[in-house]
Amino acid sequence: MIVCIAEKPSVARDIARIIGATQSHEGYMEGNGFQVTWTYGHLCTLKDPGDYSPQWKQWTFGALPMIPLRFGIKLIEGESYQRQFSVIERLMQSAERIVNCGDAGQEGELIQRWVMQKAKASCPVERLWVSSMTDEAIREGFANLKPQDDYQSLYEAGLCRAIGDWLLGMNATRLYTLKYSSGRGDVLSIGRVQTPTLAMIVTRQAEIENFKPEPYWVLSTLYREVLFTATKGKITDEQEGLKALESIENDKFEVTDVAKKNGTEAPPKLFDLTSLQVECNKKYGFSADETLRHIQSLYEKKLTTYPRVDTTYLSDDIYPLCPKILQGLVPYAQLVAPLMGTKLRKSKKVFDTSKVTDHHAIIPTGIDPTGANLSLAEKRVYDLVARRFIAAFYPDCKFATTTVLGVVGEIEFKTSGKQILDEGWRVLYVGRQDASEGKEGDDEERTLPAFVKGEHGPHAPQLAAKQTTPPKPYTEATLLRAMETAGRTVADEELRDALKANGIGRPSTRAAIIETLLKRQYIRKERKNLIATPRGVALIGVIKEDLIKSAELTGRWEKKLRDIEAHRYAAHQFLDELKQMVSTIVAQVMTDPTNRHV
Repeated sequence: MIVCIAEKPSVARDIARIIGATQSHEGYMEGNGFQVTWTYGHLCTLKDPGDYSPQWKQWTFGALPMIPLRFGIKLIEGESYQRQFSVIERLMQSAERIVNCGDAGQEGELIQRWVMQKAKASCPVERLWVSSMTDEAIREGFANLKPQDDYQSLYEAGLCRAIGDWLLGMNATRLYTLKYSSGRGDVLSIGRVQTPTLAMIVTRQAEIENFKPEPYWVLSTLYREVLFTATKGKITDEQEGLKALESIENDKFEVTDVAKKNGTEAPPKLFDLTSLQVECNKKYGFSADETLRHIQSLYEKKLTTYPRVDTTYLSDDIYPLCPKILQGLVPYAQLVAPLMGTKLRKSKKVFDTSKVTDHHAIIPTGIDPTGANLSLAEKRVYDLVARRFIAAFYPDCKFATTTVLGVVGEIEFKTSGKQILDEGWRVLYVGRQDASEGKEGDDEERTLPAFVKGEHGPHAPQLAAKQTTPPKPYTEATLLRAMETAGRTVADEELRDALKANGIGRPSTRAAIIETLLKRQYIRKERKNLIATPRGVALIGVIKEDLIKSAELTGRWEKKLRDIEAHRYAAHQFLDELKQMVSTIVAQVMTDPTNRHV
C-alpha cells in the first residue's frame, strides 16, 4: 500500500479524490492502492529543555547555555494530535512506499519529515511537488513524483532554522529573564528574528521622539497659473530668503527652456508574498497575518498558486500556459479580451527562469472564481492577484514629461508636468482607488499649458516657511519591507530583490513574528502604525549584544540558511557557529556588572 500524507484534511480529501482513494476511515482515506492521511500542520516539535536533562527544567544560570548533544522531537500535546499520529504511525509502519504531500516549501518539508521520523517509517519516500492545488496540477505531480533525496537540503535548512530558533530563543529568554527581569514571573521573550524586528521599531520610535524640526524656506512664483519652484532648493536662512524674494518682485518672469521627453512605465511586478501583504495593508488595512490566511485559503480553493514565495518572476515554462489561465478569469473577460488572439507579451521582468527556485510568483490558476464561496476579503486579495497577472501582458503605459525652466533676475525656477499618452496596463485600474497599483511615489499627473522659450510676463513670487518632518512610524507594510531588506530603506525594486537573500525571517514567517510581538505586548497598533510599548522599549534597552538585536547580523544568518538550501553552505557549520554565538552571549551577559532591569 502507498501511504500519502498531506498537511491538512481538506488537502488530503482533494488528493484522495483524484487518485481514487474514496473509502473513508478514521484518520485516513483508502482505495486504488493508496491510503491518504494528514497532519494538522505541525504534529511534532523539538523537545523542551527539561526533556533532555532534569537540570534544565529549572531556570538557573548554572544550566546555561543549554546545548543538547543531539536534538530530538516529540509529539505536540493534545488528544487529537495523539490520535491522528497513532493512525499515521500504523499506516507508515506497514507501507510499501510513502508520498510526502506536504506544502511544497521548507516548513512543509520539515513538518512531514519529523512525522515520518517519529513514526519510524523505513520504506522508500517520494515527494509530491506542486505549485497549485488544481486537479490538473495534482495529477501531473503524481505522474512526476520526485525522490525525497532531491529535497534533503530543503529539510536541512528547515531543521537548522528550527534548531537555531530553539538555541537562541530558549537560552536567551532564560538568560535575560534571570538577569534583567524586575518582576517575579515576568518572562523576557527573546527570538532570533523577533528581537531584531522589535529593535527596528524601537529605533524608529526613538528617531521620531528625538527629532528636532528645523525650519527652512522655499522660494516659488506663480506664472500663468503654474507654480514654479526655485532650483536652489531649501533656504535655511529666512533673511536670505526674504532678500531673494525682494530681488525678484519687480522683474518679469522669462521662460528659458522647454523640454519634452516621452517615457514608458512597465506593468508592476507580479506578487510574492511580501509584496502582496504590503499591498493589502496599504489598500485594505489587512494585517500581514490576515493576508497570509486569505491567500492560503485561495490556494486551497485552487484559485491561486502556492503563496509562501519570495520571487516576483515566472519560469519560462509557464508562458505557454498563460493563454489558458487568462481564459479562465471569467469575471475579467472584458480586460482579457484585448489579449486573446494575439501573441502574449513575454517580458524579462516577468519571465526569467534564473530568478525562480522552488516556486514562481503568485498568480491565478485559471479556474473560474465565479462559483467559489469567497469572503469579501478573499475577493479583494484575488482581485489584486488577477489584475496584476493580466497587467503583465498589457503594453507599457506611455507618457510625456514636460520640464519648463524660467528665470527672474538671477534666480532660476523650474516646473514639470506629466501627461499620459497611452494608458497601456493602467487601463486595468482606471476609476479605481488603486489606480497607481504597484508604484510608489508616482509624479502627479499634470498637463501644463503650452510655454514658449523666450516668453515673459508678470508673476507672483512667494516665500513659504516650512520645517523638516520626522520619519514615519512603521506600518505592517513598511515593516515587512524593512524585514525584507534587513532594515535598509530601498525604493528600487531591482535592488530590493537583490537584498532579499539577507532579509530577516522568511516570507511565510514574518506575519507570525509581528503577531508574536503584538501578543507579547512589545508593540501595539495605533490605526495602521506599529508603536513600541514601554515594555518593548525597555527590553531593547537592556540588550547590548548586537548579535541578538541587529537586523543586519540576523540577515547574514538568514543568508546562510538560504545557502544551505542551495547546497552552498554546510548545515553542521551553521549549527556550530550558532552554538558558539549562544555561548558567547551567555558569557557576556553573565559577567555584565550593570544593574539594568526591565
